[in-house]
Amino acid sequence: MSTETQKFDFNLDSPNKARDIIMLVCNALTEKGYNPMNQLAGYLLSGDPTYITSYNGARNAIRKLDRDEIIEELVNYYLQNQG
Repeated sequence: MSTETQKFDFNLDSPNKARDIIMLVCNALTEKGYNPMNQLAGYLLSGDPTYITSYNGARNAIRKLDRDEIIEELVNYYLQNQG
């Protein structure tokens, strides 16, 4: 087991598929009357796609991403918008 800190790099200049999918999902959830924050939290914690509406293809879209990709995008957005 290595004791070295691992480095994670991502390219902020590349098209952001994760961000686009998160926004599509949030919009679909809102349009259907759900609280996007609660529903995404349920999905991220459980992995159960039924927390995401199938409206406008949101459920199929979010399943194209690993949950860790979604978490990375959310943390990145949060950190960029602090300050």
